[in-house]
Amino acid sequence: MDLVLDILDTLLFDRVYSTLLPASGDIHNVKSIYNQAISEYMSLEATEWADRSALQRDNIFRQTISLFIIAWLFGTLVYLTTSTLSYIFIFDKKSLTHPKFLTRQIPLELRAALSAIPLMAALTAPFFLAEVRGYSKLYATPISAPFPLYNVLQYPLFIAFTDFCIYWIHRGEHHPSVYKWLHKRHHRWIVPTPYASFAFHPVDGWAQSLPYHVFPFLLPLEKRAYLALFGFVTVWTVFIRTSSIPFILFFTEWV
Repeated sequence: MDLVLDILDTLLFDRVYSTLLPASGDIHNVKSIYNQAISEYMSLEATEWADRSALQRDNIFRQTISLFIIAWLFGTLVYLTTSTLSYIFIFDKKSLTHPKFLTRQIPLELRAALSAIPLMAALTAPFFLAEVRGYSKLYATPISAPFPLYNVLQYPLFIAFTDFCIYWIHRGEHHPSVYKWLHKRHHRWIVPTPYASFAFHPVDGWAQSLPYHVFPFLLPLEKRAYLALFGFVTVWTVFIRTSSIPFILFFTEWV
């Protein structure tokens, strides 16, 4: 996530924070210390706004706010984009006539998801913050892997670990002691559309995403692979609710 933060700090956040919370006193040009995370992949010069805020880039409060905004906006954008594309091009519209399809179900799914995403983002931001501040096992380039073959093995390891954990988390959420107050909301959509993909109780959605964030604290993972895998599973969450692909639904019964 430090790669994304470097890019967005340079393109947007430096100017926003400098405008809202300008630095007092002399400004010291320390732009050379910025964008170190992204420098191994591309050249990105820090702008004149980089050191003009009272909240410098390494300020933990600023980082928390920025990461929350990134998680919220990215989650909302991916949810709306992939759900809409899936609904238009893949979703079986015959499902809309099913007797258990609720009245105004799609607006209800949208409202549930859009109200849950910011809360899920707030719960997820501490994991991103820990990654940015160097507490994870994320590594920058393939040469930093524990051994060369690990650059390939990290993908099946990530999928196997997260799928295994999510299965048991989801199964646990069906326990009578937690089902009614936590997971029942998601099963309101008996005939789901792609817009139901994020229509969780916020704690439910966050709990089922935990394995994705825990993995890089337990096992090494290349930063670019992490971003790609995180994007993949976000899109996958939408597509497994697309009822016109029966074999996907069969193999993802517990998701």
